[in-house]
Amino acid sequence: MTKKQEIKIFEDKKVRTVWDSETEQWYFCVVDVVEVLTDSKNPTDYIKKMKKRDPSLAEGWGQIVSPLSLQTAGGKQRVNCATQQGLFRIIQSIPSHKAEPFKIWMAQVASQRLDQMQDPELSIEQAIADYKRLGYSDKWINSRVKGIEVRKELTDEWERAGVKQGQQYASLTDIITREWSGMTTRQYKQHKGLKKENLRDNMTNVELALNMLAEASTTEISKQKNPRGFAESAKIAKEGGSVAKAARKQLESKTGKSAISSAKASDYLLPPTDNEGE
Repeated sequence: MTKKQEIKIFEDKKVRTVWDSETEQWYFCVVDVVEVLTDSKNPTDYIKKMKKRDPSLAEGWGQIVSPLSLQTAGGKQRVNCATQQGLFRIIQSIPSHKAEPFKIWMAQVASQRLDQMQDPELSIEQAIADYKRLGYSDKWINSRVKGIEVRKELTDEWERAGVKQGQQYASLTDIITREWSGMTTRQYKQHKGLKKENLRDNMTNVELALNMLAEASTTEISKQKNPRGFAESAKIAKEGGSVAKAARKQLESKTGKSAISSAKASDYLLPPTDNEGE
């Protein structure tokens, strides 16, 4: 069974989701959904009160939700998630004008995933639409989407080399990042003042380009050296990162400033268009 975490966007708000390849269905993070529907500043507390108000919901809670591993501010943690059917039951206990639009959105998410399985290009188109909705520039989006393609080619190469998904992928990514940027992934996020946000979604164009060079170089070196397993792939990850490190240092020598920025997405996103009242 393969479970892949993704971020979905509902009315400009992020909802963490997990795709279960075995059952071919989405699991939605319950606390994110409650926050979206209620605008509560403390959705966890809202859930506790909701279960007290609805004893039948509380009684069946264990059958409705499934604890799944998700990225949180404190790292990977098990968080309650629910399928589309489970969320329908939870939504019954939430008086919100967003309930019906959210149900329609969930159905669209499920439909899009099935379409994307038949035509992977649709996944890229959806990513572009989501980034535009969040206010990223076309130039940044082009770099980010290309980076996604480069990353996919790298993980395909790791899979071929016998590297295990999950922690080993994360460790190799950390090696690449540390080699080219001089910081671990966690240190890099701290440098930008990030918590649970995605690091790549907060990189500048230059940072994306350097990270892409590091991962593309790692892929090409791996194809030539044909490693077996994590240990050999770790050495190649360092070599790939060093290619981007050399490029970063040369760029910094020409510009006289660091290529590693403390800026995050909120510092350079385009301001949202406000059409209300028109």
